[in-house]
Amino acid sequence: MNDQLEQQPQSTQQTPPPNYLVWAILTTILCCLPFGIVSIVYAAQVNSKWQMGDYEGAKLSSKNAKLWALISFGVAIVGIIISFLLAIFGIFAGLGLEALEGIDI
Repeated sequence: MNDQLEQQPQSTQQTPPPNYLVWAILTTILCCLPFGIVSIVYAAQVNSKWQMGDYEGAKLSSKNAKLWALISFGVAIVGIIISFLLAIFGIFAGLGLEALEGIDI
């Protein structure tokens, strides 16, 4: 019986998983608001689940917070690339129209 009292579960000695809260807030502000909010919600759950003893739930929330922050960042990058391409196409279209102005039809 003393052996059981002396042995503590390993998970209580471990540190909680990263909550990615700063990353979630930054991606919400700078990247994509809807996906960033989902990331913030999961990030806020990590420490409370860990303190309640739900170690697997805390790890899952940490993983989801990171995933949604990455999704938010990825959506922002894709949006920037599309905006850049549209601007380039607009410039070329404008140049093409200027070249056609001198032609009488």
